[in-house]
Amino acid sequence: MSDSKSDVPSLTDAELIHLRIRVIALENLVIALLADGPERQSILAHEMAAHISPRPGYTPHALTIQAASLMIDLAKRAQSFRAA
Repeated sequence: MSDSKSDVPSLTDAELIHLRIRVIALENLVIALLADGPERQSILAHEMAAHISPRPGYTPHALTIQAASLMIDLAKRAQSFRAA
């Protein structure tokens, strides 16, 4: 068995659309859970984003940087739904 990328079939347009829909649903679910959860959950989301962000001496990876930014954004968006 070969481990080359060519062994993995490309996603069809329908599969990509379905994946996008699932990601949107999951993002909104995370926002809802963070908004209704304890403040510690939001803090933990920020801590995890900091953990995956590039550290001195390591090569920054664009996707990881974007992921960390999105994690912080999700936590901030959840704050707007928290009960006053």
